[in-house]
Amino acid sequence: MSTTSNYNIKHTTYWLCITAMFMALNIVMSSFSIPVPGGHLYMNDIVICTAAILLDPFAAFMVGGVGAFLGDLFFYPTPMFVSLVTHGLQAIVISLFSHHIMKKHRVLSSGIGVGIGAVIMIVGYSLGRAFIYSTPEYAILKLPYQVLQAVVGAVAGMILCWKCKLVELFHQKVFRKS
Repeated sequence: MSTTSNYNIKHTTYWLCITAMFMALNIVMSSFSIPVPGGHLYMNDIVICTAAILLDPFAAFMVGGVGAFLGDLFFYPTPMFVSLVTHGLQAIVISLFSHHIMKKHRVLSSGIGVGIGAVIMIVGYSLGRAFIYSTPEYAILKLPYQVLQAVVGAVAGMILCWKCKLVELFHQKVFRKS
């Protein structure tokens, strides 16, 4: 199969099922956290980064933005619109870098994408918290946890996709000839 046909998977059963599976994983990972001193650490960034590296930008937005939105809606609705915009934009940027920038150096390109995505997540949630809770102090107080969550998500997503060869496995199974 040619490389250009790999990204024409939109609106197929595989595309829908894979996107739904990652979205469900994001919702589940949004439902619980690891308690850390002074806050909580959520692991849904791992799912967002992994899905964004593997999927096209629209599917990545559905997983990152809509999945995080639904997770917040079900479990903690106050920041749900912040999650929609922040994680949605984060996922789109990661996917665009992973699939359309520096195609001959996909690992480096994905790394740059998750780095920019981490910055988007940190800034987006910091501004969102300052707006929602009407206090910049609260946003600054939670900043170290946002940085930790972004770094853990970015590093774990890169390890899963590239060191554990999830990208190769994904392309072998999803894009194989019928």
